[in-house]
Amino acid sequence: MNPILMQVLIVIIAVVVTLLIAVPVAGKYAVSKKIEQDAERVGTAEEKARSIIDEAIKTAESKKREAMLEAKEENLRLKNEHDKEHRERRAELQKYERRVLSKEESVDKKAEALEKRENSLTAKENEIKKREKKAEELLGQRVQELERVSGMTSEEAKEFLLKSVEDEIKIDVARMYKEYEQHAKDESDKKAKEYVVTAIQKCAVDYVGEATISVVELPSDDMKGRIIGREGRNIRALEQVTGVDLIIDDTPEAVVISSFDPIRREVARIALEKLIVDGRIHPARIEETVAKARKEVETKMKEAGESALIEIGVHGIHPELVKLLGRMLYRTSYGQNALKHSIEVAELCGMLAGEIGLDIRMAKRAGLLHDIGKSIDHEVEGSHIQIGADLCRKFKEPAVVVNSVESHHGDVEAQTLIACIVQAADAISAARPGARRETLEAYTNRLKDLEEITNSFSGVETSFAIQAGREVRVMVIPEKISDADMVLLARDIAKRIEESLQYPGQIKVNVIRESRVTDFAK
Repeated sequence: MNPILMQVLIVIIAVVVTLLIAVPVAGKYAVSKKIEQDAERVGTAEEKARSIIDEAIKTAESKKREAMLEAKEENLRLKNEHDKEHRERRAELQKYERRVLSKEESVDKKAEALEKRENSLTAKENEIKKREKKAEELLGQRVQELERVSGMTSEEAKEFLLKSVEDEIKIDVARMYKEYEQHAKDESDKKAKEYVVTAIQKCAVDYVGEATISVVELPSDDMKGRIIGREGRNIRALEQVTGVDLIIDDTPEAVVISSFDPIRREVARIALEKLIVDGRIHPARIEETVAKARKEVETKMKEAGESALIEIGVHGIHPELVKLLGRMLYRTSYGQNALKHSIEVAELCGMLAGEIGLDIRMAKRAGLLHDIGKSIDHEVEGSHIQIGADLCRKFKEPAVVVNSVESHHGDVEAQTLIACIVQAADAISAARPGARRETLEAYTNRLKDLEEITNSFSGVETSFAIQAGREVRVMVIPEKISDADMVLLARDIAKRIEESLQYPGQIKVNVIRESRVTDFAK
């Protein structure tokens, strides 16, 4: 081995050994120094801890005393409040106790008074019974004495008395019936007439009689040839597009449009007037003009429905119902315009509802829509009542309106007062003079049935239906019918007419009894 390397190795080993020996010695010195410092610190900390603990104990004792004082004060305050409340409740209970005692005394006094009164009534009742018994004995003795004097028993006397006053009683009953009937009519009709007259007075509506034909005036007779066209092509095109019949005859300067559908007739009338003013009449122009006229009529119907709503003051009706309401402008019933009739019924319903305190707007709504089925009853199967009710249900109308539509002709029972008002208003609008035209056959049959009913009664000589069937005059046989019988006969005839006939308004029954004595001076 190299001596130099050996020396270096020895030096390194010596350094390492030296370090190994020096480090523990230095560490021990440092550790002992640290232990001394920590001991001093621990002693200081213990002194501070003892002082802090002593101070905390003093503070806790002070807080404890303060808390005890506060608790005692609060306990004293609560005790005072409880005593005060207890005194108040005790005073209130004493007050109630005094009131109860006073009421008990009052009840006792009343009970004593009632007991005395009951005893008095019992004594009086016994006295009354004794008197009744004595009166019965006296009455029996009187009856026996009367039977002995008259020579008749009580039953025979009763029968004789009934026979003697039978006619008088009959006359009195008839007179009383007539008086009571007149009094009831005066009292019941007074308000009814006032309501109806007021409603009609506020609802004056003009009517125009509708027919199945419309007349279009021409500027000259030469226009007839142009309307007919070459080989009739123009008139055929117009009839085919509009669905109406054109009547061109010898009537000067006029063309007649015939159709049972008033809407088609109106479209044809407007289109023909436009063609006459334009002067260009040929199939293509006819189709174009008819299309414009149809739109114009639809617009007019919509405006008519909206105008009716504004006039009546009803809002919130479905737009489709408004259109159908406008179609009724061209619908008639017995010559009465359907839309004008519905408006009048709505006004009458509103007036009558206002008089008796019902919902005026709902009554007007029901009256306006009561005949809505007539707008499409010629297009849909079924009566206008069922069609109208289905339409109202479809467009979510209230149940009151649906029932009013169903019951306004009596097909369904009226469930509300508004439905009854709609029935009355519909009858008033239809029955007033000039509102409707009645067919001749129905008119004559009604008069014939009226006379047959009156002639069927015993004692009737003949009868005459007058005033368009609103009055019947009955001539009776004087020997068979007395003055008292006339009152009862008039009542029976009126009841029979009510049960057998259907008629608007009312029918007046006049019973006439006449006795004549004729002699000759010679």
